[in-house]
Amino acid sequence: MATKTSDEQIIGYVKDTDLKHIAIIMDGNRRWAKERNLPSAFGHKKGVDALKKIMRACDDFGVKYLTVYAFSTENWNRKKEEVDFLMDLLGQTIKNELKEMHENGVVINFIGDLSKLSEKLQKILAHAVEVTKNNSGVHLQIAFNYGSRDEMVHAVKKIAESVKDSKLNIDDISEELISDNLYTSELPDPDLLIRTGGEMRVSNYLLWQIAYSEFYITKTLWPDFDKEALACAIEEFHNRQRRYGK
Repeated sequence: MATKTSDEQIIGYVKDTDLKHIAIIMDGNRRWAKERNLPSAFGHKKGVDALKKIMRACDDFGVKYLTVYAFSTENWNRKKEEVDFLMDLLGQTIKNELKEMHENGVVINFIGDLSKLSEKLQKILAHAVEVTKNNSGVHLQIAFNYGSRDEMVHAVKKIAESVKDSKLNIDDISEELISDNLYTSELPDPDLLIRTGGEMRVSNYLLWQIAYSEFYITKTLWPDFDKEALACAIEEFHNRQRRYGK
C-alpha cells in the first residue's frame, strides 16, 4: 500500500466513495506510555494531540463527520486515579481548545450518558456544544461514558414509554424509529470504523450504527496515528466494494 498518497488523491477517494463519516476506537494510549516507561497520563495527553491532528486531516480530506471513543461505560472499572485524570483531561482539553476549534468551524457534540458526569464537567461540555452548534466544519462527536448496549437500553425505554403513553403503537416500531432514538440520531451511520492498537474487537461501540461499516484495524497505537495513517485507511476504504448484503 502506498504511503505517500497525495492529499488530492485522498480528497478524490472521499468524493468518489461518498465517505461521510469515520468512527475511531482510539486504542493504545496506555501501551504507548508503557513502552516508554511513562505513566499512562502521558499516553492520554499524546492521544489528545493525535485527535487534533486527525480532526485537521478530516477537514483537509473533506470528511464531514468524525466520532471517537474516548471513555466507555466499562472504563469506570479502571483505577480511580486514572478515571479522575480522564475526567479532568476532557474538561481541560475542551476549555483549552474550544476557541481554536470554534474558529476552525468544528461542531462539537457528545454521545453517551452524560448524567453520570460531575455537574462542573457537564456544564463545560454543554457550553462547547452551544458555542459551536451553528458551525459548518467537521462534526466531532466524542463518545464519553458511552456503551452501545447502554445506548440501546436507553432507546428501548424511550420507545416503551411512548407505547405506554399511547403515543406509539407496537407496529410503529421500526429500524428507523430505533435509530431516531439513539444518541446518534442526527448523524449518518459510519462508513468506516478504524481501530488503532491492533485489537480485533469493537468493544461495545456503535453496535447498531456499524452494521454495514467497513472495518480498518491497524497496529499503530493511537498517539502515533496521524494524517498519513488516516490517508492509508481511506485509501484502503476506497479499494473496498460495499455490497450491503446484495
